[in-house]
Amino acid sequence: MINSIPPVVPAGRMRALPQPEFELPGGLLLRPWAAGDVPALVESCLDPDILHWNRPALLTPAEAEERIARWHARWQDEEAAIWAVAPVGGGPAVGLIGIGDLDLAGGSGEILYWLLPAGRGRGVMVPATERVSRWAFEDLGLHRIRITHSVANPASCAIATKAGFPLEGTMRGALLHADGWHDEHLHARLRTDAPV
Repeated sequence: MINSIPPVVPAGRMRALPQPEFELPGGLLLRPWAAGDVPALVESCLDPDILHWNRPALLTPAEAEERIARWHARWQDEEAAIWAVAPVGGGPAVGLIGIGDLDLAGGSGEILYWLLPAGRGRGVMVPATERVSRWAFEDLGLHRIRITHSVANPASCAIATKAGFPLEGTMRGALLHADGWHDEHLHARLRTDAPV
């Protein structure tokens, strides 16, 4: 059966683009993850806040290196776009932001993010979310981007709202955390929404 609905984003568009870098306020930028970020990625899996809200698996340095390589491969496979939040002048990552669960044919994806203690309190995640969203809509061509988070995580809710992702509803018992099932807020933004 031939699908009569053309893909929102044609296959091959993402892999044809180089993964860009974006400067952010406060002397930070978004850039692809690099081998020098292995210690930061290992550290992220030990941070209590990241563990609580993001459920990462503990990583050895070798496993962290493999994960970074997999993120580069996922760009080429058009499955995800993952950036490190890092100092402009160089240095290891202090956070992560990306778009996962990409459905290019359907025109959608989900933003994910976290910050290590060195990146917190600098007001970087709202502009990072806005910048990644702008790239996803204008350069990649997505139609809809969502953010989901535990209803018990007000910081994530504030980031989503300030970045122009209105709350659409609550998904009951949507994600299992170490302390049990959490209801999740669903925020979303459309390419046709007014600029933030």
